[in-house]
Amino acid sequence: MTQLFAVEAKGIEKSFGSTKALRGVDLRISAGQCLGLVGRNGAGKSTLVSVLSGLSKPDNGQVFFDGEPAPSLKDVEGWRLRIATVFQHSKVVPQLSVTENVFLGNIITRGKLVDWKVMREKTRTIIDEWNFDISVTARCETLTVEQLQIVEIVRALATGSRCILLDEPTAALERRAVDRLFDRVTQLVASGVSVLYISHHLEEVFEICSEVTILRDGKVVMTTPIEHITKDQMVAAMVGEVTTTGDVASGFSSLLHQPTGSQGVGTTQGLVIENLRVTSIRGDLDGISLVVRPGERVGVTGLLGAGVATLGRAVAGATKFDEGSISVDGVALRSGRRDIALKSGVGYIPENRQVEGFVANLGVGENATMTVTRRLATRWGFVNPQRRNNAALPWAQSLSLVTSGMKQPVGELSGGNQQKVTVVRSLISNPSLIVAVTPTRGVDVASKSLVMSSLIVAARSTGAALLICSDELDDLAECDRVIVLFRGKIFTEFTQSPFDRELIIAATEGISTQEQAAS
Repeated sequence: MTQLFAVEAKGIEKSFGSTKALRGVDLRISAGQCLGLVGRNGAGKSTLVSVLSGLSKPDNGQVFFDGEPAPSLKDVEGWRLRIATVFQHSKVVPQLSVTENVFLGNIITRGKLVDWKVMREKTRTIIDEWNFDISVTARCETLTVEQLQIVEIVRALATGSRCILLDEPTAALERRAVDRLFDRVTQLVASGVSVLYISHHLEEVFEICSEVTILRDGKVVMTTPIEHITKDQMVAAMVGEVTTTGDVASGFSSLLHQPTGSQGVGTTQGLVIENLRVTSIRGDLDGISLVVRPGERVGVTGLLGAGVATLGRAVAGATKFDEGSISVDGVALRSGRRDIALKSGVGYIPENRQVEGFVANLGVGENATMTVTRRLATRWGFVNPQRRNNAALPWAQSLSLVTSGMKQPVGELSGGNQQKVTVVRSLISNPSLIVAVTPTRGVDVASKSLVMSSLIVAARSTGAALLICSDELDDLAECDRVIVLFRGKIFTEFTQSPFDRELIIAATEGISTQEQAAS
Protein backbone atom coordinates (compact mmCIF):
# COMPACT_ATOMS: atom_id res chain seq x y z
CA MET A 1 0.00 0.00 0.00
CA THR A 2 1.37 3.40 -1.00
CA GLN A 3 2.00 5.65 2.00
CA LEU A 4 0.17 8.96 1.98
CA PHE A 5 2.05 11.99 3.25
CA ALA A 6 0.54 15.14 4.71
CA VAL A 7 2.71 17.07 2.25
CA GLU A 8 4.72 15.70 -0.63
CA ALA A 9 6.76 17.50 -3.27
CA LYS A 10 7.89 15.51 -6.30
CA GLY A 11 10.54 16.63 -8.78
CA ILE A 12 10.15 20.35 -8.07
CA GLU A 13 12.10 22.55 -10.48
CA LYS A 14 12.12 26.35 -10.47
CA SER A 15 14.28 28.84 -12.34
CA PHE A 16 14.59 32.61 -12.27
CA GLY A 17 16.11 33.66 -15.56
CA SER A 18 19.36 31.73 -15.88
CA THR A 19 19.41 30.86 -12.18
CA LYS A 20 18.15 27.37 -11.33
CA ALA A 21 16.84 27.70 -7.78
CA LEU A 22 15.42 24.18 -7.46
CA ARG A 23 16.63 21.12 -9.36
CA GLY A 24 14.24 18.16 -9.02
CA VAL A 25 13.53 18.47 -5.30
CA ASP A 26 11.63 15.69 -3.51
CA LEU A 27 10.34 16.28 0.02
CA ARG A 28 7.85 14.44 2.25
CA ILE A 29 6.26 15.32 5.60
CA SER A 30 4.19 12.78 7.49
CA ALA A 31 1.24 13.64 9.71
CA GLY A 32 2.45 14.54 13.21
CA GLN A 33 6.07 14.96 12.10
CA CYS A 34 8.45 17.88 12.52
CA LEU A 35 10.82 17.85 9.54
CA GLY A 36 13.85 20.12 9.54
CA LEU A 37 14.93 21.86 6.33
CA VAL A 38 18.47 23.26 6.29
CA GLY A 39 20.89 24.62 3.73
CA ARG A 40 23.14 27.56 3.03
CA ASN A 41 21.74 30.90 1.91
CA GLY A 42 20.92 30.49 -1.76
CA ALA A 43 20.42 26.73 -1.47
CA GLY A 44 16.75 27.07 -2.49
CA LYS A 45 14.93 26.94 0.86
CA SER A 46 12.91 30.14 0.36
CA THR A 47 11.95 29.13 -3.18
CA LEU A 48 10.78 25.72 -1.95
CA VAL A 49 8.73 27.37 0.81
CA SER A 50 7.15 29.62 -1.80
CA VAL A 51 6.16 26.59 -3.89
CA LEU A 52 4.85 24.63 -0.90
CA SER A 53 2.83 27.67 0.24
CA GLY A 54 1.11 28.15 -3.10
CA LEU A 55 2.81 31.49 -3.73
CA SER A 56 4.86 30.29 -6.67
CA LYS A 57 4.23 27.76 -9.44
CA PRO A 58 7.04 25.30 -10.13
CA ASP A 59 8.37 24.98 -13.67
CA ASN A 60 8.20 21.21 -13.30
CA GLY A 61 7.06 18.81 -10.61
CA GLN A 62 4.00 18.76 -8.37
CA VAL A 63 2.88 19.23 -4.76
CA PHE A 64 0.46 16.80 -3.08
CA PHE A 65 -1.54 17.04 0.15
CA ASP A 66 -2.68 13.71 1.65
CA GLY A 67 -2.07 12.13 -1.74
CA GLU A 68 -4.22 14.61 -3.66
CA PRO A 69 -2.72 17.15 -6.12
CA ALA A 70 -2.42 20.68 -4.76
CA PRO A 71 -5.06 23.17 -5.92
CA SER A 72 -4.31 25.77 -8.56
CA LEU A 73 -2.59 28.96 -7.44
CA LYS A 74 -5.86 30.83 -8.03
CA ASP A 75 -7.55 28.76 -5.32
CA VAL A 76 -6.15 30.73 -2.38
CA GLU A 77 -8.73 29.29 0.02
CA GLY A 78 -7.79 25.76 -1.03
CA TRP A 79 -4.14 26.34 -0.16
CA ARG A 80 -5.06 28.09 3.09
CA LEU A 81 -7.04 25.05 4.24
CA ARG A 82 -4.12 22.72 3.58
CA ILE A 83 -1.00 24.56 4.61
CA ALA A 84 -0.03 27.75 6.46
CA THR A 85 3.31 29.54 6.60
CA VAL A 86 4.75 31.60 9.43
CA PHE A 87 7.41 33.68 7.70
CA GLN A 88 10.63 34.99 9.24
CA HIS A 89 9.45 38.56 8.65
CA SER A 90 6.00 39.11 10.13
CA LYS A 91 3.05 39.43 7.75
CA VAL A 92 0.80 40.78 10.49
CA VAL A 93 -0.84 44.17 9.84
CA PRO A 94 0.20 46.32 12.84
CA GLN A 95 -2.84 48.61 12.80
CA LEU A 96 -5.34 45.74 13.04
CA SER A 97 -6.36 43.74 16.12
CA VAL A 98 -5.37 40.16 16.83
CA THR A 99 -8.79 38.90 15.69
CA GLU A 100 -8.74 41.01 12.52
CA ASN A 101 -5.32 39.61 11.57
CA VAL A 102 -6.33 36.03 12.34
CA PHE A 103 -9.30 36.25 9.95
CA LEU A 104 -7.75 38.62 7.43
CA GLY A 105 -8.93 37.47 4.00
CA ASN A 106 -11.20 34.90 5.61
CA ILE A 107 -13.89 37.07 7.24
CA ILE A 108 -16.92 35.34 8.79
CA THR A 109 -20.21 37.06 8.00
CA ARG A 110 -23.82 36.81 9.07
CA GLY A 111 -25.86 37.90 6.11
CA LYS A 112 -24.07 40.99 4.82
CA LEU A 113 -22.55 41.94 8.17
CA VAL A 114 -19.19 40.93 9.63
CA ASP A 115 -19.73 38.62 12.60
CA TRP A 116 -17.13 40.00 14.99
CA LYS A 117 -18.51 38.05 17.94
CA VAL A 118 -18.00 34.67 16.28
CA MET A 119 -14.51 35.59 15.04
CA ARG A 120 -13.44 36.79 18.47
CA GLU A 121 -14.83 33.61 20.07
CA LYS A 122 -13.04 31.37 17.57
CA THR A 123 -9.79 33.27 18.10
CA ARG A 124 -10.14 33.10 21.88
CA THR A 125 -10.90 29.35 21.72
CA ILE A 126 -7.65 28.64 19.85
CA ILE A 127 -5.63 30.90 22.14
CA ASP A 128 -7.05 29.19 25.23
CA GLU A 129 -6.65 25.71 23.76
CA TRP A 130 -2.96 26.25 23.12
CA ASN A 131 -2.33 28.24 26.32
CA PHE A 132 -1.26 31.36 24.44
CA ASP A 133 -1.18 34.52 26.53
CA ILE A 134 -2.58 37.26 24.29
CA SER A 135 -5.74 39.39 24.08
CA VAL A 136 -7.96 38.90 21.02
CA THR A 137 -8.74 42.63 20.91
CA ALA A 138 -5.16 43.91 21.25
CA ARG A 139 -3.82 46.01 18.40
CA CYS A 140 -0.87 44.19 16.88
CA GLU A 141 1.32 47.29 16.88
CA THR A 142 1.39 47.01 20.70
CA LEU A 143 2.61 43.38 20.72
CA THR A 144 6.08 41.94 21.17
CA VAL A 145 7.85 40.02 18.42
CA GLU A 146 6.98 36.76 20.19
CA GLN A 147 3.31 37.72 20.43
CA LEU A 148 3.20 38.65 16.73
CA GLN A 149 4.52 35.19 15.96
CA ILE A 150 1.74 33.71 18.09
CA VAL A 151 -0.81 35.68 16.04
CA GLU A 152 0.55 34.09 12.86
CA ILE A 153 0.40 30.60 14.38
CA VAL A 154 -3.17 31.22 15.57
CA ARG A 155 -4.06 32.43 12.06
CA ALA A 156 -2.71 29.16 10.67
CA LEU A 157 -4.66 27.08 13.16
CA ALA A 158 -7.86 29.08 12.58
CA THR A 159 -7.98 27.96 8.95
CA GLY A 160 -7.97 24.33 10.03
CA SER A 161 -4.64 23.71 8.33
CA ARG A 162 -2.89 20.54 9.50
CA CYS A 163 0.51 21.56 8.18
CA ILE A 164 2.54 24.60 9.24
CA LEU A 165 5.78 25.89 7.70
CA LEU A 166 7.94 27.75 10.22
CA ASP A 167 10.53 29.85 8.37
CA GLU A 168 13.35 30.95 10.73
CA PRO A 169 10.84 31.31 13.61
CA THR A 170 13.44 32.09 16.28
CA ALA A 171 15.32 34.80 14.35
CA ALA A 172 13.92 37.65 16.45
CA LEU A 173 13.20 35.78 19.70
CA GLU A 174 15.16 35.83 22.92
CA ARG A 175 16.18 32.56 24.57
CA ARG A 176 13.19 32.12 26.88
CA ALA A 177 10.78 32.78 24.01
CA VAL A 178 12.54 30.12 21.94
CA ASP A 179 11.91 27.56 24.69
CA ARG A 180 8.23 28.49 24.75
CA LEU A 181 8.03 28.18 20.95
CA PHE A 182 9.53 24.70 21.11
CA ASP A 183 6.92 23.68 23.68
CA ARG A 184 4.19 24.88 21.29
CA VAL A 185 5.70 23.06 18.31
CA THR A 186 5.93 19.85 20.34
CA GLN A 187 2.28 20.28 21.32
CA LEU A 188 1.24 20.84 17.69
CA VAL A 189 3.09 17.76 16.47
CA ALA A 190 1.62 15.61 19.26
CA SER A 191 -1.86 16.64 18.07
CA GLY A 192 -1.13 15.39 14.55
CA VAL A 193 -0.10 18.69 12.90
CA SER A 194 2.80 18.42 10.44
CA VAL A 195 5.58 21.00 10.78
CA LEU A 196 8.33 21.97 8.36
CA TYR A 197 10.96 23.73 10.48
CA ILE A 198 13.48 25.90 8.61
CA SER A 199 16.41 27.28 10.55
CA HIS A 200 20.07 28.25 10.34
CA HIS A 201 20.47 27.28 14.00
CA LEU A 202 21.39 23.63 13.69
CA GLU A 203 21.13 22.99 17.42
CA GLU A 204 17.42 23.86 17.13
CA VAL A 205 16.95 21.30 14.37
CA PHE A 206 18.49 18.61 16.56
CA GLU A 207 16.28 19.63 19.47
CA ILE A 208 12.89 19.86 17.78
CA CYS A 209 12.96 17.75 14.58
CA SER A 210 12.71 13.99 14.06
CA GLU A 211 14.16 14.09 10.54
CA VAL A 212 16.12 16.57 8.42
CA THR A 213 16.32 17.33 4.70
CA ILE A 214 19.45 19.11 3.48
CA LEU A 215 19.49 21.33 0.38
CA ARG A 216 22.59 22.40 -1.51
CA ASP A 217 22.60 24.31 -4.80
CA GLY A 218 18.90 23.62 -5.35
CA LYS A 219 19.15 19.87 -4.81
CA VAL A 220 18.32 17.55 -1.92
CA VAL A 221 21.65 16.03 -0.91
CA MET A 222 20.35 14.13 2.10
CA THR A 223 17.23 13.22 4.07
CA THR A 224 17.86 11.30 7.27
CA PRO A 225 16.53 10.68 10.78
CA ILE A 226 18.08 13.25 13.11
CA GLU A 227 19.69 10.57 15.29
CA HIS A 228 21.65 9.27 12.27
CA ILE A 229 23.62 12.45 11.66
CA THR A 230 25.98 14.66 13.66
CA LYS A 231 26.23 18.43 13.49
CA ASP A 232 29.59 18.24 11.71
CA GLN A 233 28.15 15.86 9.11
CA MET A 234 25.19 18.17 8.59
CA VAL A 235 27.47 21.17 8.06
CA ALA A 236 29.61 19.20 5.61
CA ALA A 237 26.52 18.21 3.61
CA MET A 238 25.27 21.80 3.57
CA VAL A 239 28.52 23.50 2.69
CA GLY A 240 30.55 21.28 0.40
CA GLU A 241 33.58 23.35 -0.55
CA VAL A 242 33.56 26.87 0.89
CA THR A 243 35.87 29.84 1.13
CA THR A 244 38.01 29.58 4.26
CA THR A 245 38.44 32.20 6.93
CA GLY A 246 42.02 32.59 5.79
CA ASP A 247 40.86 33.49 2.28
CA VAL A 248 38.56 36.13 3.73
CA ALA A 249 41.33 37.58 5.87
CA SER A 250 43.66 37.81 2.91
CA GLY A 251 41.03 39.37 0.65
CA PHE A 252 39.83 41.96 3.11
CA SER A 253 43.29 42.95 4.27
CA SER A 254 44.09 44.17 0.78
CA LEU A 255 40.68 45.70 0.08
CA LEU A 256 40.66 47.72 3.28
CA HIS A 257 43.56 49.76 1.97
CA GLN A 258 41.97 50.69 -1.34
CA PRO A 259 41.52 54.43 -2.06
CA THR A 260 37.71 54.20 -1.67
CA GLY A 261 38.17 54.42 2.08
CA SER A 262 40.08 56.22 4.82
CA GLN A 263 38.11 57.99 7.46
CA GLY A 264 40.94 59.15 9.65
CA VAL A 265 41.78 55.70 11.06
CA GLY A 266 44.72 55.65 13.40
CA THR A 267 43.55 58.20 15.94
CA THR A 268 43.69 57.28 19.62
CA GLN A 269 40.23 58.19 20.88
CA GLY A 270 37.81 55.73 19.28
CA LEU A 271 34.21 55.63 20.51
CA VAL A 272 33.32 57.50 23.70
CA ILE A 273 29.79 57.31 25.16
CA GLU A 274 28.93 59.31 28.26
CA ASN A 275 25.74 59.05 30.33
CA LEU A 276 23.60 58.02 27.36
CA ARG A 277 19.85 57.96 27.93
CA VAL A 278 17.42 56.83 25.25
CA THR A 279 13.70 56.08 25.20
CA SER A 280 12.92 53.43 22.60
CA ILE A 281 10.44 50.63 21.87
CA ARG A 282 13.52 48.40 21.41
CA GLY A 283 14.49 49.00 25.04
CA ASP A 284 15.47 52.12 26.98
CA LEU A 285 19.01 53.08 27.94
CA ASP A 286 19.56 54.55 31.39
CA GLY A 287 22.90 56.33 31.76
CA ILE A 288 25.25 54.19 29.64
CA SER A 289 28.94 55.18 29.60
CA LEU A 290 31.34 53.19 27.45
CA VAL A 291 34.67 53.54 25.64
CA VAL A 292 35.79 51.43 22.67
CA ARG A 293 39.39 52.12 21.73
CA PRO A 294 40.69 51.98 18.12
CA GLY A 295 41.29 48.37 17.12
CA GLU A 296 39.31 47.07 20.10
CA ARG A 297 36.41 44.66 19.63
CA VAL A 298 33.64 45.07 22.17
CA GLY A 299 30.47 43.00 22.30
CA VAL A 300 27.23 44.07 23.95
CA THR A 301 24.48 41.57 24.74
CA GLY A 302 21.32 41.16 26.81
CA LEU A 303 17.72 40.05 26.61
CA LEU A 304 15.26 41.48 24.11
CA GLY A 305 14.28 44.88 25.49
CA ALA A 306 17.47 45.35 27.51
CA GLY A 307 18.58 48.11 25.12
CA VAL A 308 21.24 46.23 23.14
CA ALA A 309 19.91 47.18 19.70
CA THR A 310 19.05 50.66 20.97
CA LEU A 311 22.69 51.28 21.89
CA GLY A 312 23.95 50.29 18.45
CA ARG A 313 21.32 52.36 16.68
CA ALA A 314 22.02 55.44 18.80
CA VAL A 315 25.76 55.26 18.10
CA ALA A 316 25.10 54.83 14.36
CA GLY A 317 22.77 57.84 14.31
CA ALA A 318 19.71 55.71 13.49
CA THR A 319 17.94 56.47 16.80
CA LYS A 320 17.70 59.76 18.68
CA PHE A 321 19.08 59.93 22.20
CA ASP A 322 17.56 62.06 24.98
CA GLU A 323 20.63 62.86 27.07
CA GLY A 324 24.36 62.28 27.13
CA SER A 325 26.96 62.39 24.37
CA ILE A 326 28.56 60.19 21.72
CA SER A 327 31.84 60.99 20.00
CA VAL A 328 34.05 59.20 17.49
CA ASP A 329 37.75 60.12 17.38
CA GLY A 330 36.92 63.31 19.26
CA VAL A 331 34.11 64.39 16.91
CA ALA A 332 30.72 64.73 18.63
CA LEU A 333 27.82 62.98 16.89
CA ARG A 334 24.38 64.55 16.70
CA SER A 335 21.30 62.75 17.96
CA GLY A 336 19.52 60.76 15.28
CA ARG A 337 21.72 61.99 12.40
CA ARG A 338 22.86 58.96 10.43
CA ASP A 339 24.32 61.19 7.71
CA ILE A 340 26.64 62.92 10.15
CA ALA A 341 27.63 59.60 11.74
CA LEU A 342 28.56 58.29 8.28
CA LYS A 343 30.67 61.37 7.50
CA SER A 344 32.34 60.96 10.90
CA GLY A 345 33.49 57.45 9.99
CA VAL A 346 30.76 55.20 11.41
CA GLY A 347 30.02 52.09 9.37
CA TYR A 348 26.67 50.52 10.25
CA ILE A 349 25.15 47.05 9.87
CA PRO A 350 21.49 47.40 10.97
CA GLU A 351 19.44 44.74 12.74
CA ASN A 352 16.75 44.72 10.03
CA ARG A 353 18.32 44.48 6.61
CA GLN A 354 14.89 44.45 4.93
CA VAL A 355 14.14 47.96 6.22
CA GLU A 356 17.54 49.64 6.55
CA GLY A 357 20.11 47.38 4.94
CA PHE A 358 19.53 47.82 1.22
CA VAL A 359 17.26 49.12 -1.53
CA ALA A 360 15.62 46.02 -2.97
CA ASN A 361 15.17 47.27 -6.54
CA LEU A 362 18.74 48.54 -6.91
CA GLY A 363 21.59 46.31 -8.01
CA VAL A 364 24.30 44.75 -5.88
CA GLY A 365 26.87 47.29 -7.09
CA GLU A 366 24.65 50.28 -6.36
CA ASN A 367 23.82 49.05 -2.87
CA ALA A 368 27.36 48.02 -1.99
CA THR A 369 28.84 51.41 -2.94
CA MET A 370 26.07 53.56 -1.51
CA THR A 371 28.33 54.91 1.25
CA VAL A 372 31.11 55.93 -1.17
CA THR A 373 29.10 57.34 -4.07
CA ARG A 374 30.72 60.78 -3.80
CA ARG A 375 34.20 59.32 -3.98
CA LEU A 376 33.33 57.37 -7.10
CA ALA A 377 31.66 60.32 -8.82
CA THR A 378 33.32 62.54 -11.41
CA ARG A 379 33.88 66.23 -10.76
CA TRP A 380 30.50 66.85 -12.41
CA GLY A 381 28.72 64.48 -10.01
CA PHE A 382 28.20 61.51 -12.32
CA VAL A 383 29.00 57.91 -11.38
CA ASN A 384 30.11 55.55 -14.11
CA PRO A 385 28.16 52.29 -13.58
CA GLN A 386 31.13 50.19 -14.66
CA ARG A 387 33.45 51.96 -12.21
CA ARG A 388 30.89 51.49 -9.44
CA ASN A 389 30.49 47.79 -10.17
CA ASN A 390 34.25 47.30 -10.43
CA ALA A 391 34.63 48.85 -6.97
CA ALA A 392 32.03 46.50 -5.47
CA LEU A 393 33.09 43.28 -7.21
CA PRO A 394 36.22 42.36 -5.18
CA TRP A 395 34.36 42.96 -1.91
CA ALA A 396 31.52 40.71 -3.07
CA GLN A 397 34.01 38.03 -4.06
CA SER A 398 35.76 38.19 -0.69
CA LEU A 399 32.47 37.44 1.05
CA SER A 400 31.54 34.68 -1.43
CA LEU A 401 28.43 36.62 -2.45
CA VAL A 402 26.18 34.42 -4.60
CA THR A 403 24.78 36.62 -7.37
CA SER A 404 24.39 36.63 -11.12
CA GLY A 405 26.30 39.92 -11.27
CA MET A 406 26.64 43.41 -9.83
CA LYS A 407 23.49 44.52 -11.66
CA GLN A 408 21.20 41.94 -10.06
CA PRO A 409 18.61 43.59 -7.75
CA VAL A 410 19.43 42.81 -4.13
CA GLY A 411 15.77 41.98 -3.51
CA GLU A 412 16.25 38.85 -5.62
CA LEU A 413 19.05 37.49 -3.42
CA SER A 414 18.67 35.11 -0.50
CA GLY A 415 18.57 36.62 2.98
CA GLY A 416 22.17 35.73 3.78
CA ASN A 417 23.48 37.22 0.55
CA GLN A 418 21.46 40.38 1.19
CA GLN A 419 23.23 40.60 4.54
CA LYS A 420 26.60 40.25 2.83
CA VAL A 421 25.74 43.25 0.62
CA THR A 422 24.91 45.20 3.79
CA VAL A 423 28.26 44.23 5.31
CA VAL A 424 30.13 45.35 2.19
CA ARG A 425 28.27 48.68 2.25
CA SER A 426 29.40 49.27 5.82
CA LEU A 427 33.06 48.35 5.25
CA ILE A 428 33.80 49.75 1.79
CA SER A 429 34.22 53.26 3.23
CA ASN A 430 37.00 52.05 5.57
CA PRO A 431 35.20 53.35 8.69
CA SER A 432 37.01 54.21 11.91
CA LEU A 433 34.11 52.71 13.90
CA ILE A 434 32.05 49.68 12.83
CA VAL A 435 28.67 49.21 14.53
CA ALA A 436 27.10 45.82 13.88
CA VAL A 437 23.65 45.00 15.29
CA THR A 438 22.86 41.24 15.17
CA PRO A 439 25.08 40.91 12.05
CA THR A 440 24.49 37.16 11.50
CA ARG A 441 20.71 36.98 11.98
CA GLY A 442 19.20 34.78 9.28
CA VAL A 443 22.63 33.79 7.93
CA ASP A 444 23.73 30.19 7.36
CA VAL A 445 26.48 28.51 9.35
CA ALA A 446 29.23 29.01 6.74
CA SER A 447 28.25 32.59 5.92
CA LYS A 448 28.23 33.48 9.62
CA SER A 449 31.93 32.69 9.72
CA LEU A 450 32.56 34.83 6.63
CA VAL A 451 30.58 37.79 7.97
CA MET A 452 32.22 37.74 11.41
CA SER A 453 35.68 37.20 9.92
CA SER A 454 35.24 40.24 7.68
CA LEU A 455 34.36 42.41 10.69
CA ILE A 456 37.25 41.11 12.80
CA VAL A 457 39.72 41.50 9.94
CA ALA A 458 38.47 45.03 9.26
CA ALA A 459 39.11 46.02 12.86
CA ARG A 460 42.55 44.41 12.93
CA SER A 461 43.69 45.68 9.52
CA THR A 462 42.64 49.31 9.88
CA GLY A 463 42.63 49.88 13.62
CA ALA A 464 38.88 50.58 13.53
CA ALA A 465 36.89 50.23 16.72
CA LEU A 466 34.29 47.47 16.52
CA LEU A 467 31.02 47.49 18.49
CA ILE A 468 28.93 44.31 18.09
CA CYS A 469 25.45 44.50 19.62
CA SER A 470 23.93 41.03 19.49
CA ASP A 471 22.04 38.37 21.44
CA GLU A 472 23.86 35.71 19.39
CA LEU A 473 26.69 34.68 21.71
CA ASP A 474 28.68 33.17 18.81
CA ASP A 475 28.92 36.70 17.36
CA LEU A 476 30.84 37.78 20.46
CA ALA A 477 33.38 34.95 20.63
CA GLU A 478 36.27 36.96 19.13
CA CYS A 479 35.62 40.13 21.13
CA ASP A 480 38.14 41.58 23.59
CA ARG A 481 35.35 42.41 26.05
CA VAL A 482 31.68 41.49 26.43
CA ILE A 483 29.32 43.88 28.21
CA VAL A 484 25.92 42.69 29.44
CA LEU A 485 22.99 45.09 29.62
CA PHE A 486 20.10 44.50 31.99
CA ARG A 487 17.07 46.77 31.95
CA GLY A 488 18.91 49.54 30.15
CA LYS A 489 22.02 49.59 32.34
CA ILE A 490 25.44 47.97 32.25
CA PHE A 491 25.07 44.97 34.54
CA THR A 492 28.51 43.41 34.24
CA GLU A 493 31.53 43.06 31.97
CA PHE A 494 33.54 40.01 30.90
CA THR A 495 37.20 40.49 30.00
CA GLN A 496 38.66 36.98 30.13
CA SER A 497 38.50 35.05 26.86
CA PRO A 498 37.20 32.46 26.13
CA PHE A 499 34.02 33.77 27.67
CA ASP A 500 31.83 31.50 29.79
CA ARG A 501 28.52 31.27 27.92
CA GLU A 502 26.58 30.10 30.96
CA LEU A 503 27.76 33.05 33.03
CA ILE A 504 26.86 35.47 30.24
CA ILE A 505 23.38 33.95 29.93
CA ALA A 506 22.94 34.22 33.70
CA ALA A 507 24.02 37.87 33.56
CA THR A 508 21.43 38.66 30.88
CA GLU A 509 18.84 37.48 33.41
CA GLY A 510 20.26 39.82 36.06
CA ILE A 511 21.98 37.00 37.97
CA SER A 512 25.40 37.86 39.38
CA THR A 513 28.05 35.32 40.43
CA GLN A 514 31.45 35.41 42.09
CA GLU A 515 33.04 34.26 38.83
CA GLN A 516 31.66 37.32 37.06
CA ALA A 517 33.05 39.59 39.74
CA ALA A 518 36.45 37.95 39.29
CA SER A 519 36.42 38.59 35.55
